[in-house]
Amino acid sequence: MTLSILGRCPETGMLGGAVTSSSICVASRCLFTRSRVGAALTQNITDPELGQRMLDLLEKGTNSTGTSAAKKAVSQIVAETNHIEWRQLVLMDSSGNSAIHTGAKALGRHASAQGKQCAAAANLLADEQVPQTMVTAFEKSSGHLAQRLISALEAGIVAGGEEGPVRSAGVQVADRATWPVVDLRVDWDDDPISRLQTIWNEYEPQMSDYITRAFNPEAAPSYGVPGDY
Repeated sequence: MTLSILGRCPETGMLGGAVTSSSICVASRCLFTRSRVGAALTQNITDPELGQRMLDLLEKGTNSTGTSAAKKAVSQIVAETNHIEWRQLVLMDSSGNSAIHTGAKALGRHASAQGKQCAAAANLLADEQVPQTMVTAFEKSSGHLAQRLISALEAGIVAGGEEGPVRSAGVQVADRATWPVVDLRVDWDDDPISRLQTIWNEYEPQMSDYITRAFNPEAAPSYGVPGDY
């Protein structure tokens, strides 16, 4: 029911992910980021708790560094969690190293792919090459991480996507702030990725203003609304 990707921007250190599904409000259940820690996806028959648990393990440290940190965190979740055979998990650490678990009871045609500073996974696919197509699209892209992730989702849909139509989508990016600087969602739509792209186009020019308002209100620009200072 889901195709997704995690990625890291090597220039800024931003971490993020994008996800789309035939199910409603997929991003709220499946996609998690944490500043300077990592990004996580928990999908298929979803248990949202696993996203936060994976990030907790990364943040606490798993007595490992580099690629093995993400792998050890996922391995610990797999070893300790009931019903793990239903889950598909993707985890990326703050350096862009990734780990993936796909349980034996993942739905339909499923696949995953890992690339340079990115990783993708999906289930109920029309074509098993979709995750690799998403990884390739991400690796070839440039610009803001959020745009790169949305473009990778679109590439996955063009490559075949799910067996059926997708209905929801979301993108989330963590930077230096403790909250996601990008957290955009389309919870139910006939063309959710196009709608997500439209929302991103509206949000991107305003994004830095919202961050400034949080850290330094005196330097923040006007909202440009009636009653504003």
